[in-house]
Amino acid sequence: MPKTILCFACLLCLASAALANPEVPGTPQKKPIAIKNATIHPVSGPVIAGGTIVFDKGKIVALGKEVAIPADAETIDAAGKQVDPGLFDGLTDLGLVEINSIRATIDGQEVGQLNPNVRALVAVNPDSEIIPVTRANGVLLALTAPYGGLMSGRSAVIQMDGWTYEDLALGGDAGLHIQWPQYGGGGRGRRGGAPPDEAGSSRAEQAIMQLHQALADARAYGAARKANPSTPRDARWESLQDVLAGKLPVIVHADDVRQMTAAVAFAQQEKLKLILAGGYDARACLPLLKKHDVPIIIGGTYRLPRRRGDAYDAAYELPAALHQAGIRYCIATQGRFGASNVRNLPYHAAAAIGFGLPADEALKAITLYPAQILGVADRVGSLEAGKDATLFIADGDPLDTPTQVTAAWIRGRTVELNDRHKRLYHKYEQKPVGQASGLP
Repeated sequence: MPKTILCFACLLCLASAALANPEVPGTPQKKPIAIKNATIHPVSGPVIAGGTIVFDKGKIVALGKEVAIPADAETIDAAGKQVDPGLFDGLTDLGLVEINSIRATIDGQEVGQLNPNVRALVAVNPDSEIIPVTRANGVLLALTAPYGGLMSGRSAVIQMDGWTYEDLALGGDAGLHIQWPQYGGGGRGRRGGAPPDEAGSSRAEQAIMQLHQALADARAYGAARKANPSTPRDARWESLQDVLAGKLPVIVHADDVRQMTAAVAFAQQEKLKLILAGGYDARACLPLLKKHDVPIIIGGTYRLPRRRGDAYDAAYELPAALHQAGIRYCIATQGRFGASNVRNLPYHAAAAIGFGLPADEALKAITLYPAQILGVADRVGSLEAGKDATLFIADGDPLDTPTQVTAAWIRGRTVELNDRHKRLYHKYEQKPVGQASGLP
């Protein structure tokens, strides 16, 4: 029996190694680094042509046209290139799902309807092959979130480099995710088209009542614990206390206008801090969103119309519409293939430029705005003295497809830009042209 257990453990280790990426995480910054002669995009301020940025001990020290470079600094001449803050995807399941079609690699959903105590961060796989692929395109930050049920659990902002999930974490939990019920039936990811029906509306109302009851139970639990600290602890209700206190936002996934308006009413009634994710029909309720200052995490611009009568470019135009209305928003890549396509984040923003969004706003939508909405703008999202040195050098505009990222840092740590895609490319570069396959 002991030999059998040992063999089984070895096989598990081999399987894990096969799925792990071989890129070594960066080491803490040992001396100052200065990037000079670059076109610097601080995002929070005007572009600095021919500028210099200096960072030390993982923090940005200074940037501008005239910056003193420390004598012991490593100097990088970035003439003809530009420096940008790390791109930030505001809604993914990165690190929770490796291959969408293989159940054993999926860890984004817990059993049951109410799981407010589930934490996505502790389930993140730091050895995911998708992480190096993603950061190679300048996406250095992401919100990774659970899904499924009504209360799916808590999301976290992660950095794309580290040995453990603690290394990847940028602060604590970012928000509690609620999957708002569909009116008229349909499940997660369903595209509309069917009109609401009585049975579907009834199920939705029952689900909403279940959410109200959960919050009422959590309030009662909190009052009981305050009155008598010896009251038995309940992990679910304990995890809702900071939500009820307004310290942690509720991120409600909703695309349909009925879902969105109901979610806003729910948040007002329960006095919750609300963020909407998805937001396909946001243009139908702009005054309501503006009145209650509800930010939108747009679930990507590469989306098909939800209804037969929708314009083909409805999703492409949404960022510009929110910008013009003064609604806080950011662009994410939530979509059909999940984490595998987070690397395409800059192109979601680029598509919005072609449909009315100013170019500088498009860059903010995938850098500063998600940082502000998710409460980490004091550390990331723009290039400013005192913020984390999470940035990259590229040979052109990162929103242009041909652009290549040539160097990157996360909190001052040099990031390895090799990945599975590049390894396979170089492998098949070596294959002799016309080599026989050996098949009859």
